[in-house]
Amino acid sequence: MVRVASKPVVAARAPAVEVSAAVQRLTIDEGSVGQRLDNFLIKVLKGAPKTLVYRIIRSGEVRVNKGRAAADTRLEMGDEVRVPPLRLTEKSDEQAAAVPAREFPVLFEDDAVLAINKPAGVAVHGGSGVSFGVIEQLRRARPQARFLELVHRLDKETSGILLVAKKRSALTTLQDVFRNRQVQKTYAALVIGGWPASRKVIDVSLHKFLTPEGERRVMAVKGEDEGRRSISLVHVVQRYAQFSLLDVTIKTGRTHQIRVHLQHEGHPIVGDDKYGDFALNKALGRGSVNEPIQGVDRRQLPEGRFARMFLHARYLRIDHPVTGEPLTLEAPLPADCAQLLTALAPLDPASAKA
Repeated sequence: MVRVASKPVVAARAPAVEVSAAVQRLTIDEGSVGQRLDNFLIKVLKGAPKTLVYRIIRSGEVRVNKGRAAADTRLEMGDEVRVPPLRLTEKSDEQAAAVPAREFPVLFEDDAVLAINKPAGVAVHGGSGVSFGVIEQLRRARPQARFLELVHRLDKETSGILLVAKKRSALTTLQDVFRNRQVQKTYAALVIGGWPASRKVIDVSLHKFLTPEGERRVMAVKGEDEGRRSISLVHVVQRYAQFSLLDVTIKTGRTHQIRVHLQHEGHPIVGDDKYGDFALNKALGRGSVNEPIQGVDRRQLPEGRFARMFLHARYLRIDHPVTGEPLTLEAPLPADCAQLLTALAPLDPASAKA
């Protein structure tokens, strides 16, 4: 495995902003073939808030070959994309400088691919109330880089392996690999309760929806008529008195898949603020050693608290987009998660069940 030292932080140029006061009709060329419609528009409409991009897609103002299209539509050679008139306020140098340059721990890097260990609490990109994320910070730290694009995504609350393409050809190849499920991704998850040893496969369809407040959520549904088929493989790594440490390998990559699958089975992830045990999460986050939590020795936690979701993308295996050689990546468990495990009461051997 190749490890590359973090590059020094240097100043970056402010991103350009394009103003479109008239309808644009753009023809897809080789440089944009295979891109999602939303990503294409974000790149074309530099400076436009992502919320605006998704709004004009949902409203039907954006057309592909004169028809409505979804945000995840893959563009093909020769497609015509209609972009409605937009007036975008140019960003000042001061606003552009508000994105701090930041490097992240590098797990692998060559001319085509960058793999980093993303910390929890950092979005992978700006949008939906977040002004910037990993990709914007990387571009700010690497102004000499001609191409940096996310290959896939991780939730803001999830830590672990994140792939970034450094070439357009690498991006399209890797996206095809992910789309065709030719990648192995395994996550470490700490859940509440004793996970049953017999429950090794979760094959439950998932349906995305918006709350009245406009927040994205996912729910388990009965069949593919109501949602998209989603499959997770579960292996028990360690049992504790009140918790279970799991390895979860996803065969499909749906939004919030692991979080909803585990919650649906009655074992939500510790610290999950959308699908978890909210009372437990708040108690852990308050950091009071005088507030006992069953199965947790708070004295072993920094300030007696744990204030994140225990979900970590720890392993990824994929073929290299250029050489075709197997590329295996591993990200060690973050220190705060490892510390929590030491604070958990062990399982009573008398009550243990294989």
